[in-house]
Amino acid sequence: MRASLSVSGPSERATIYADAMQVERVVPNVVVGDLPRAVEEHTEILGFEVLMDHGWIVTLGDDAGHQLSLMTADATAPVCPAVSVFVDDVSTALERVRRAGLEIIHPLTEEPWGVTRFFYRDSQGTVINIGMHTPPGD
Repeated sequence: MRASLSVSGPSERATIYADAMQVERVVPNVVVGDLPRAVEEHTEILGFEVLMDHGWIVTLGDDAGHQLSLMTADATAPVCPAVSVFVDDVSTALERVRRAGLEIIHPLTEEPWGVTRFFYRDSQGTVINIGMHTPPGD
């Protein structure tokens, strides 16, 4: 059973969900014009290593789990998201976005590189990528 409870305090409002979706990691996405140069700069300056390279997006990171994605354009979506949030249950995240009445920019899609994802635009206009890792090529 899934339910939510809205609570209000003196300066904030929060929604507590009974469903058990967990955020696994949050990765900022930086749009760049020259991907190889950006990768070189950020690996040298930040000490990151290349964790993933799809040609249009490269994710850099370190042993502590910090990550940064650099991208030129999104391979299958109409826009580049500002941030990627990886969760353990993308369907629950999609339900929450729909309940909030926010705009879906890119529909729930199983990508060939092993991610099921969707994009939404938040109330401030920021595009957020919500994804979940899946076996590639299914």
